[in-house]
Amino acid sequence: MLVVGDGQMADAKCRAVLKTQAEVVVFAENPSAEALAWAADDNITLCVGLPELADLSDVALVYAAHADDEVNDLVASLARTQGVLVNVLDRTDACDFITPAIVDRDPVIVAIGTEGAAPVLARQIKADLESSLSPELGRLARYANAFRERARQLPEGLARRRFWKAFFSTDRPAGTASASETAEQLEALLAQHLGLDKDPGRVTFVGAGPGDPELLTLKARRLLHDAEVIVYDRLVGKGVLELARREAKFINVGKEGFGRHVSQTEI
Repeated sequence: MLVVGDGQMADAKCRAVLKTQAEVVVFAENPSAEALAWAADDNITLCVGLPELADLSDVALVYAAHADDEVNDLVASLARTQGVLVNVLDRTDACDFITPAIVDRDPVIVAIGTEGAAPVLARQIKADLESSLSPELGRLARYANAFRERARQLPEGLARRRFWKAFFSTDRPAGTASASETAEQLEALLAQHLGLDKDPGRVTFVGAGPGDPELLTLKARRLLHDAEVIVYDRLVGKGVLELARREAKFINVGKEGFGRHVSQTEI
């Protein structure tokens, strides 16, 4: 991966890509102190100056983050000549790809994108999420991943999902317990759920109103998200159905004149 530029924006791009496994090459005419430090620690390969065509021969992605638009245009032209995708600073019309704002709680990753329309808005949303998501969230995800094999004792589907929902819905701060404490909690919770009688299921009626998802109550949204099967008619808008899980089974029982229909008995 290649970054061209020596200002704050170029350094910001470097900070983002340094979190990946990519080999990072930076071309800068006046490298910043931060770029020099990265190079000293062998985190990047630093080249003083601007790239030439041959420098892009083995590159996967290019960030043109120079303060001079003409330099960015030149870099973009070189990249495309070599068949390399390029991202041009603050110019979505000149970009082959766009990098979203990232909230990193490895292995939990949240990406916020606006398709380049409002980068500042994406960064604001990122800041809000950074403050609301525990720094230990990744550790919690790793604990859960290590327990997945044990959780397979539960039937696939609703029972298993309820187990994980119960674990992640605890009041304790995410990831604050030690690995051994978390393992004990998971084992106790698993034993509890293995001892539960099979849930016969239930039917819940949710009024969709005029079809605007924003008018649904919080309880209605939760029920839609948890449902295994959703029976709906043609008056229910797509926006409402988007609130359901992708894995849910959808059954359209809407009636149309001279068209397909489902009888009341079948419903």
